[in-house]
Amino acid sequence: MQTHLRGRDMITTQEWTKDEIDTVLDVALELKRRRALGEPHALLRDKVLAMLFFFSSTRTRASFEAGMAQLGGHAQFIESKSTQIAHGDTATEMGEILGRYNDGLAIRQVDWEQGNRYIRDVAAASRVPVHNMQCDQFHPFQVLADLLTIIEHKGDPRGLTIDVSWAYAKSYQKPLSVPQSLILLMTRYGMNVRLTHPPEFKLRPEMLDQAQANARAAGGTFEMLDDFDAGFRDADIVYPKSWGCMLTTPDPEESARIGERYANWIADEQRMALAKDDAMYLHCLPADRGIEVTDAVIDGPRSAVFDEAENRMHVQKAVLALTM
Repeated sequence: MQTHLRGRDMITTQEWTKDEIDTVLDVALELKRRRALGEPHALLRDKVLAMLFFFSSTRTRASFEAGMAQLGGHAQFIESKSTQIAHGDTATEMGEILGRYNDGLAIRQVDWEQGNRYIRDVAAASRVPVHNMQCDQFHPFQVLADLLTIIEHKGDPRGLTIDVSWAYAKSYQKPLSVPQSLILLMTRYGMNVRLTHPPEFKLRPEMLDQAQANARAAGGTFEMLDDFDAGFRDADIVYPKSWGCMLTTPDPEESARIGERYANWIADEQRMALAKDDAMYLHCLPADRGIEVTDAVIDGPRSAVFDEAENRMHVQKAVLALTM
């Protein structure tokens, strides 16, 4: 249990030690128990979290607002279009000003090659902790929830095989943040991590290098595949989701056209049959139903997507309580 986390930013789990992440998981489970038992836990009474959104959300806004209320504080929703950012408010000014009004800042900015830079610029100017609700590179709270869900369902994650796979979707060219964060965190916990994707849907080379180094240090493995079925085979956890091919083309329309070549990359019962009999299906949501995944899989007995979504709130509450 680490006790020195007050004031820390959560921009990527890679910047937290494993002991610190273990502390987050311990506190998240304790707060989850208190919530289940109806025990008050107003650890952040009279504190305010500013939430700055450049990109719409369902689970992120709802879970942060509910979590802050359960902790006795308040979550201040700020939509970027309702601010003066477009008219000149800089990242430094937002960090300085919101950091003086509030006790913590949380930002969701997923614009390619801009989001992570913006969050770090705000953090550099802020006197209070800054938390990444998702950027173009990382989604730390999502993968903390994923890890907690795996531990709850499977126990010790060491030695388990997780397939982090691209899947087809038509809705929009989704960020790289979830798969990049998954391969970085799960390799630190001694898992055997497979990254499966078509050749055009690459992740950043530096993230692959970090994942490989994490796997060596933790005693797991990290491998890359380009065969959708092979990724599922004998896996303990499957996490097939879409992301854009930003490293191949900056054009979203061209990325969508490339994706159409792989429209058969769908998580269906045939693919789930390739995994272990007790394999778990995870997805950060929202999923493109009938395209990215079939209803039979996402609503089936091996899906843990709603436990996973609930755990977003618990890990977020843990980080907020520890840092604010």
